[in-house]
Amino acid sequence: MRRRKLLANLAATAAAAVGAPILPTGKTPSENVAAGEALVARVRDAMLGLHSDVTVPSAVVLHTDLARAFTDFHACAYGSLAVRLPRLICAAHARAGGAGDDGLLVHSYLLATRMLIKLDEQQLGWMAADRARQAAEAAGRPLLVAEAARQLAVLARKADWHEQALSIALAAADHPDLRGGEPALAAQRGLLVQSAAYTVARTGDAAGMRELTGEATAIAKELGPAAVLRNHGGGFSPTTVQLHLVSAENSAGDPSAALAAAKAVAPGSLPSTERRARYYTDVATAFARWNRRDDCIRALLAAEHHAPEETHARPAVKSLVSGLLVSGRTTTELRGLAARVGVIA
Repeated sequence: MRRRKLLANLAATAAAAVGAPILPTGKTPSENVAAGEALVARVRDAMLGLHSDVTVPSAVVLHTDLARAFTDFHACAYGSLAVRLPRLICAAHARAGGAGDDGLLVHSYLLATRMLIKLDEQQLGWMAADRARQAAEAAGRPLLVAEAARQLAVLARKADWHEQALSIALAAADHPDLRGGEPALAAQRGLLVQSAAYTVARTGDAAGMRELTGEATAIAKELGPAAVLRNHGGGFSPTTVQLHLVSAENSAGDPSAALAAAKAVAPGSLPSTERRARYYTDVATAFARWNRRDDCIRALLAAEHHAPEETHARPAVKSLVSGLLVSGRTTTELRGLAARVGVIA
């Protein structure tokens, strides 16, 4: 009943509205920015089928490569991922349709979608997510179908299609295929409910967001402290739900609540470098909205320390730095950060 009310509220709203530190990668900042650009360009070309004479290794080699691609993503190693992920997409297409589909094409496109969303490449993201959905449905993989739905919901939210985003996420969470005692199925439901909570936050409904987050928290507590589905949405656990709450409180317009939520997260307990970078970027966003410039810069520098390739390439970080440059005094630290992310001070 509450979910139907949330959807009804959204429908009504829509109608009414008719000195640089040493970087651990050993790369220069400009190389990190270029790695993000190369990743997008190579994934695009792979998706468009522009590579000829694709060599298709054995299934064992391909799945080893997929595991390494996930490792690259979790480590925010864009340069390595720019080589590995397009190669996987090409090889997966070349062998698609064979007997015993092992989900390689679906996993490759789901990973590509997450990467493209992070780099704000919405057009390619839609393409990748829809291909993932079709491949998952053809392979009869309910868990992967649900994850593709979650990615589509994220893209719909980013397009400000809030009613559609909420409908996609909640319909997928309530699908009978995700019912059962398997931890992975419960974790996927939790990820979908989290996505719905974030969408509700974007509409300004903080109470609805917290209610849905509470639902996700209850699922996570039943599963225990270990992260489940690490390769789907960064893992699902009580800690990752709390991390998601930081973003959601920011989106709902309450930076003080976002910072309070962040205090309950120990960054070292997060399951990957990518999640830790997300934490510090979300904290920086909250400080920026609260006009705490120095704290914002410190949080961005922490994100950069953990994940320089991601921090230098992400449009969200560039936007934060640009805002700092035009909204107040500039410092040596801020000018150095701006140079490293490719923003002119």
